[in-house]
Amino acid sequence: MTSTGPETTKPLAGRHAVVTGGGTGIGAAAAMALAREGARVTVMGRRAEKLRAQAKAIADLTGSDAAIEPVDVTDAAAVPAAFTAAATRFGPVAILVNNAGGAASAPFGKTGLDALERMLAVNLKSTFLCTQAVLKNMLAAKHGRIVNIASTAGLIGYGYVSAYVAAKHAVVGLTRALALETAKSGVTVNAVCPGFTDTDLVARSVATITAKTGRSAEEARAELAKTNPMGRLVTPEEVAAAVVFLCLPGAAAITGQAMVVAGGEVMP
Repeated sequence: MTSTGPETTKPLAGRHAVVTGGGTGIGAAAAMALAREGARVTVMGRRAEKLRAQAKAIADLTGSDAAIEPVDVTDAAAVPAAFTAAATRFGPVAILVNNAGGAASAPFGKTGLDALERMLAVNLKSTFLCTQAVLKNMLAAKHGRIVNIASTAGLIGYGYVSAYVAAKHAVVGLTRALALETAKSGVTVNAVCPGFTDTDLVARSVATITAKTGRSAEEARAELAKTNPMGRLVTPEEVAAAVVFLCLPGAAAITGQAMVVAGGEVMP
C-alpha cells in the first residue's frame, strides 16, 4: 500500500524507519508510533509470523507503508543484505531503532562465558551491526536518527543479571561515543532506557520468579513494579513515545543522551 494525501503533512512523512525486534513489545509499539507520524516502517526480527502480523496492523491502523525483513540481527553476514533489501523497497534508512535484545538471570558465580557472549551478541553486537549498515548513507544524506533501546540496567547495577547489565552499559557507551563522532553530521544517536516494562521479557522474568520462589504471578509483578516510584510497570507505548520524540525534527540538537523512562527510578 502506498501512502498519499494527509500522510505527507506528518513530521516523518517520506522517512524510512527500521525497527529491529519489531514484532512484539517495545519494538512493535515503536514501529506503530513512527508510522503514525508518517514514516514508512520496516520491522526486522527472527519471527516472521510476528513481523507479518505487526506490519499488517501498522498498515491497517495508520495507512503508512509497512514491510517485514526476517533476519537474525546478530548475524554479521545476514544484516547487510537485510538492510539492502529494506532500502531497495522504501529508500535509504533515515531512522534506525535498535530494539532487539534479551535478558538472562543467574548469580554471577553461575554465569558462564557462553551466557555473557549471548547477552553481548543480542544486545550489543546487533546494535553495532545494524548501525554500521545504515550509518554511511545517513552521513552522506547529512541526516539520520539512531535510537538504541538500552535499559535502566545500562545506567545502574542490578543483582543476578550481571551479563545483561554489562551488555546494556556497553550499548549506552556505544551511543555516547558515536554521538560525539557524528555530532556535526546531522545524524543524532541516543538511547532510551526503560525500567521494567510490560512486555514478554518481563513476563518471562515473572515466570522465573514464580518458579524459583513459589510466589504468584501477581506477587512477582508487584515486586518488579515496586522498583518504579509510580508503583507500576512502564507501558511499551510510553517507551515508544520517547523514541518518536527523539526522531522528530525538533530533537535535532539532542544527541548522546540516555533518556530514562522509568517513573523516577533512575535520575541521571
